[in-house]
Amino acid sequence: METTILGRTGLKVGVMGLGAGGHSRLGQTRGKSEADSIAVVRRAVELGANLIDTAEAYGTEPIVGKALKDLPRDAYVLSTKKSPRNKERKIISGDEFIAGVDAGLQRLGMDYVDILHVHGVKSDEYAQVRAEHIPALLQLRDQGKVRWFGITENFSEDTTHKTLITALEDDAWDVMMVGFNLLNHSARHTIFPVTQAKGIGTLCMFAVRRALTDPAAAKELIDQLVAKGEVDLAGYNPEAPLDFLTAPGVADSLAEAAYRYCRHEPGIDVVLSGTGSIEHLEANARSLQQPPLPPEALARVNKLFAGVDSVSGN
Repeated sequence: METTILGRTGLKVGVMGLGAGGHSRLGQTRGKSEADSIAVVRRAVELGANLIDTAEAYGTEPIVGKALKDLPRDAYVLSTKKSPRNKERKIISGDEFIAGVDAGLQRLGMDYVDILHVHGVKSDEYAQVRAEHIPALLQLRDQGKVRWFGITENFSEDTTHKTLITALEDDAWDVMMVGFNLLNHSARHTIFPVTQAKGIGTLCMFAVRRALTDPAAAKELIDQLVAKGEVDLAGYNPEAPLDFLTAPGVADSLAEAAYRYCRHEPGIDVVLSGTGSIEHLEANARSLQQPPLPPEALARVNKLFAGVDSVSGN
């Protein structure tokens, strides 16, 4: 698999990363066994998708830890995430954050993680996160428990990237997890120019979600966008607006087109893919190793969704 350098971290990573969350959570929400999920993680590393991303909230840290336990430490890049909130949805203190990270390291069976993200920060929480959790992250780094700092947005609700726009005003973040797909590519204008200028590594989430898994789901969402006046179907097939993406010589499936769209976007370092199936993992890896979409198809996608920043595709 093609590799890249994850911004100023200097970490060498595959252009595809394995996400241990999403709807599947390594297959754990689909009835897969722990052994099945471990096999998916191991296969990802074999394929060169060496950035493995998990989180406290996913419940998959123990599985990821077991999968990576016997591998050389330089064979993978481990990313995990800690929520800034408690069960009452209130922002926790820096000391509580550190205690939560320590608990996560125990679940992983690791002494340190390469990247620790503050998870799903909302725009009205950022000031508190800055005050409480950036000092905590610095302390964790001094203790050797965290190498690089990241922040992730709550893209399902924050489709205009309010949190990350604010976070980019600080120089604290080495990595950002950004929602981006062919339905909502607003980060191209608001986030990526700044992350590129600052050398911040970017992990792309939401490349393929429900609305980009099959044409019927895509049409349902597009019809909603048309009704809101955000999309104009003039010049597109109203019954199958995205059929041009699966025409001969373009892509074999809508999902493949969606992955390729993100993979070749300037400003994206790693595209995350979540699955509990080795077969699905390998198919996604093949998609992410394909060339860019043909220029005409790419231009049509960008024109169709040029005014959209209200959906995540979930």
